[in-house]
Amino acid sequence: MLAGVQIRMARNALRWSVRELATRSEVSTSTITRAETDDGLPNTTRANLLALQSTLEAGGIEFIRTADDGPGIRIHPPR
Repeated sequence: MLAGVQIRMARNALRWSVRELATRSEVSTSTITRAETDDGLPNTTRANLLALQSTLEAGGIEFIRTADDGPGIRIHPPR
């Protein structure tokens, strides 16, 4: 599952606003804003996390763990 910081990093890498991510993922802006402030697993439903993950992945983001097992992203051309 995604860490909140990964959601924020991915959205910023794609240069999407919270509103744009909300529209694309059908997850509310308030849920996204709350999720992005969590250091670990965001306090939201699994369905919301899966919607955010699939939307960001479709935009070209791969979610990874860094060498020290921290949350990270890798950017690819969008699908």
